[in-house]
Amino acid sequence: MRIASPSGEIEILGFRYFPDFLDRPAQEALARAIRDVVRAAPLFQPTMPKTGKPFSVRMSNCGELGGVSDKAGGYRYQPTHPATGAAWPPIPAPVMDIWHAVADYPHPPQACLINWYEPEARMGLHQDRDEADLAAPVVSISLGDSCRFRVGGDRREAATKSFELRSGDVVVFGGAARLGFHGVDRILPGTSTLLDAPGRVNLTLRRVTSP
Repeated sequence: MRIASPSGEIEILGFRYFPDFLDRPAQEALARAIRDVVRAAPLFQPTMPKTGKPFSVRMSNCGELGGVSDKAGGYRYQPTHPATGAAWPPIPAPVMDIWHAVADYPHPPQACLINWYEPEARMGLHQDRDEADLAAPVVSISLGDSCRFRVGGDRREAATKSFELRSGDVVVFGGAARLGFHGVDRILPGTSTLLDAPGRVNLTLRRVTSP
């Protein structure tokens, strides 16, 4: 596996990495749009299935469906916010523009998961496999502080590689990489001035149902 960080696109068996995809004005516009979403759909604390242990990230969603997790119901998608009961806000136009630019898929996303990583937050290795249409890619957008991002194969025991994801970077999991394990080892505080507080926002776009 080869991952470099100069400007341009790098593709590895369906894993595509677009360093510096968004310039600073585009990042600022996107951050404003996400703040509006979170005002309408406040961040909530998901918990792990079975154990009920809280995630280290807080989250929200936009789109017709949103990802949630708790001890009683496990991982799932639903059309309403688990705390307010309101429908999720629509996916902002700048986010949709990124999907259309990089997804190489004819149908729109149905869910945009918003993860807020405070400086101590992590995300263990996992697969995105709760969607019905695995032909649709998963598109990930980074805003704020950089992180050490880890990616591997479709088996947990496969070798992994870590690299730095920065604000404005975009990653696409598609093709042979659609079920690749991935996670966030750590946040690198102080690496961005985009957000009002130290931390990282990750937007993950998914198609949930088959078209």
